[in-house]
Amino acid sequence: MDPNEHLIIPDWPAPSNVRAMQTTRRGGVSLAPYNSLNLGLHVGDSALAVEQNRMRLSHFFPSEPVWLEQVHGATVADADKAGCLPSADACIGRRGVCVVMTADCLPILLCDIAGTVVGAVHAGWRGLAAGVIEAAVAAMDVKSENMMAWLGPAISRSAFEVGEEVRAAFVDTDASAEAAFLPSQTGKYQADIYRLARSRLNLLGIERIYGGDRCTYRESEDFFSYRRDGATGRMGTFIWLERK
Repeated sequence: MDPNEHLIIPDWPAPSNVRAMQTTRRGGVSLAPYNSLNLGLHVGDSALAVEQNRMRLSHFFPSEPVWLEQVHGATVADADKAGCLPSADACIGRRGVCVVMTADCLPILLCDIAGTVVGAVHAGWRGLAAGVIEAAVAAMDVKSENMMAWLGPAISRSAFEVGEEVRAAFVDTDASAEAAFLPSQTGKYQADIYRLARSRLNLLGIERIYGGDRCTYRESEDFFSYRRDGATGRMGTFIWLERK
């Protein structure tokens, strides 16, 4: 697979030994509605097709990525110790390959400026409200002011309409989160998941934040979107440390 054609390489000043990449929906073998590079085994696609798609990426990694059973919570897995399919929504590692899968939720990559530890976070609104970013940062066990983050493709505010319960999940504990919700004509709100994530990262002391300028819902040729399509595939967001 040509990384320049079908993959997104994060544009951020990470240390030279930090490797990261984001898949798009292009470059795989899955048939509609999962076409074509679906990496999710849990969405109804052919298991054989998913395995073939994952194999197309395998040469990039020093070891098998730690695939998670994502449950929209705040549990963090350790890629260096994890067994098969841990139930978690974030993964950190110093030797293993971390990955999260998304199709509208926000994937976040983390690393420290010394290149000693990395992390990947699956941040839907439930996970954000539950503190998944805070849990991942704590698990990495480095000073947050020495960390940086990259925000991968997620649903943009213009396409992300939510109810009062979502707004309340954030505003009831942090009044400043109000700025991330724009009232819509339907009586609901347009939620800015990128802004919510940036705010939480900033509160932790992480100021180096990159990415966050794509929309999975609007960019249908490049990205899967559950809200747009219902039955659809999943992209993968990967990060690992190059072995010396």
